[in-house]
Amino acid sequence: MPLRLSFGFAPRVAALYAGLFMLGGIQLPYFPLWLKAKGLDAEQIGLVLAVPMVVRLFAIPVAARIAEHTGALRGLIATTLGAATLGFAVVGFADGFLTILVLVALATAALSPSTPLAETYALHGLGERNLAYGPVRLWGSVAFVVGTFLAGYAVDALPAHDLIWLIVAAIALSALAGIALEPMNFAPHAPALGHSRRLLTNPVFLAVTAASALIQGSHAVYYGFSALDWSKAGIDGTSIAALWALGVVAEIVLFALQGRLPPFLTPPLLMVIGGAGGALRWLVMAFDPPAAALPFLQLLHGLTFGATHLGAMALLVRIAPQGRTATAQAYYAIGLGAVMAAMMSLSGWLYAAYGGRAYAAMALAAVAGCACGAVAHHARKRALL
Repeated sequence: MPLRLSFGFAPRVAALYAGLFMLGGIQLPYFPLWLKAKGLDAEQIGLVLAVPMVVRLFAIPVAARIAEHTGALRGLIATTLGAATLGFAVVGFADGFLTILVLVALATAALSPSTPLAETYALHGLGERNLAYGPVRLWGSVAFVVGTFLAGYAVDALPAHDLIWLIVAAIALSALAGIALEPMNFAPHAPALGHSRRLLTNPVFLAVTAASALIQGSHAVYYGFSALDWSKAGIDGTSIAALWALGVVAEIVLFALQGRLPPFLTPPLLMVIGGAGGALRWLVMAFDPPAAALPFLQLLHGLTFGATHLGAMALLVRIAPQGRTATAQAYYAIGLGAVMAAMMSLSGWLYAAYGGRAYAAMALAAVAGCACGAVAHHARKRALL
């Protein structure tokens, strides 16, 4: 009899996360290098990197409304990723700041809903099957490491203006993973303004979104300019990839241990710890640490990204009204997008003016996020969530 391979729900979701975060591992550190190879200066790079954050504010709510109204979550994931593949392929042929800016905005309009839609699909489906989120989500982080190393080798072997095709390939792989997802019982719901208002007046939701947006937004200088800064300091592409990978390894370990974390590490407390880790990480980075210190600072990524993300996702599942998980994810993503857009724009100006000292502003953002996490902790206790 021929051998038949059957992949269940969790492995298919893991494959989708792998594609999406392999894309992140390529795009976050190395898309700025492609932009620089196209002749853009630091301020223009900051603006191009900020545009996707602005586009998210419009694209994600539309996608969430379509998903909840039709219930076609799996089809919408595959469609958005297919359109994004085509969009970034067109970006690859673009020249000039304004042309690149407009085309990146259009391609991002298709790409940006894919991650919150994937989170909605995963959290809903895993919850129905009583499966933990962290051990599935960690495969995205593993793929992020793989993507970072692939791009790191490419930086040393290929002209920088060809890096865009690695991004296109990663989006195409994500689209294939989206097509392969299992059908899921995601019942359609008519739009309900009351549920939206309830979310937007929920103090826990507001505090969680603010905390996560500020802490994740504090990564702006790191995401936008660490590869440029380290390259300028003489660190080669493979070593830069290793530094990025080390941070993600710390996040993978945290995701893998999610089910074993002690009960006192509540979701809001995880966010407070993430903000405190960010304050320490970026403050040290602002003082131009020696290369030997960078691996230790990168390990803090397990807190600044990993702990913050786990805390936020756990709380969103509890806060979202019945059948409105996509809306909760959409509003959360909008909050993150707005803050990240502002921080990315600011980071380009700060880096152009102050170089590595720009990390000091990121430390302040992390402190503010830590404070919002404390507010979420107290609001959660009052709401008994």
